[in-house]
Amino acid sequence: MNFSYTGDHGTGAGPHSYEGIPARLADGEALNSAELFRRHARFVAKFILRMGVSRSDLDDLMQEVFLIAHRNGGYQPGPAKPTTYLASIAFRLVHTERRKRKVRAFVEIDEDRVNHAEGEGDPETSASHKQQLERLQRALDSLDEEKRAMFVLAELQGETVVSIAAGLGIPVDTAYSRLRAARRLFKEAVEGQEDERRTTGSLVEGATR
Repeated sequence: MNFSYTGDHGTGAGPHSYEGIPARLADGEALNSAELFRRHARFVAKFILRMGVSRSDLDDLMQEVFLIAHRNGGYQPGPAKPTTYLASIAFRLVHTERRKRKVRAFVEIDEDRVNHAEGEGDPETSASHKQQLERLQRALDSLDEEKRAMFVLAELQGETVVSIAAGLGIPVDTAYSRLRAARRLFKEAVEGQEDERRTTGSLVEGATR
């Protein structure tokens, strides 16, 4: 079965095995793998990219996510939503991929605004948005995989903590704890970059006087 993703643009079992992820995980209807792909391919692609995977690896990982969902029998209603069920598969695939080789980090956060600014011919606005994306990327890179996954799903993709916990197979209290820690570390990373930028600006200003 082919799941080719044309939107934004071989797994081995190991310590993070995903073949056993239960397909019965959120209130709603049962979905086969083809319907999961049709409805949620964009969500999964954004999650994978926000986890630091390069665009060149995106298609292969997308194929693997939905093939695993297919082998697991699709999605059946349960505690998690279809999106967090798929994210749990993607998370384990990203972990395995990262162990096999280092991947170039790239994140899509509000990239539509950047594309819009470029389309409008506003280079100053476009440059500003790109700088913001780079700062957010560096802040995300400062988080470990588990906290990054929590932060991306809850803060960037709007999933509930209860659904994330069910999808990742962790207690709800643990999920809340990880999210609190991720928010704190992300905030500290962003503030650290701002302090560094102000310091650099002051040094440059002083040198040009």
